[in-house]
Amino acid sequence: MNKGLFTSKTEMWETPQNLFDSLNEIHNFDCDVCAIAENAKCDNYFSPKIDGLKQDWSNYKACWMNPPYGTEISKWVKKAYNEAQKGIKIVALLPARTDTRWFHDWIYMMYGVDVEFIKGRLKFGNAKNSAPFPSMIVIFKQNPFSNCR
Repeated sequence: MNKGLFTSKTEMWETPQNLFDSLNEIHNFDCDVCAIAENAKCDNYFSPKIDGLKQDWSNYKACWMNPPYGTEISKWVKKAYNEAQKGIKIVALLPARTDTRWFHDWIYMMYGVDVEFIKGRLKFGNAKNSAPFPSMIVIFKQNPFSNCR
């Protein structure tokens, strides 16, 4: 069995610059909520030391999120959904893991959440090879029915 298909040496996958640029042209991001100095896509960003999971993202209009793809990913997806309910937009680059609990709890068939599956496999950062998994762009917006009773 090829272990490379199921594991990675890192949970951090640097966003391909051309993908970010095309999305930024549409959404005009003002904060990267999950970055390190070497791969931050916005002037404003939350590093692991600042911990974006503990921050209020509502000071921004449009946030970019490419979280670590390990066991903490569900916390980031839930945080993105909840922050979007404050009226901001979060655009996330995520692995297309449609069999996971976090996908079903916070993305699949949720009002205010749009999903676009990326054709093919991305090359992250300066990688020589494509990722061993498919990816998706998820846009979290405020649920239009959240104030209805």
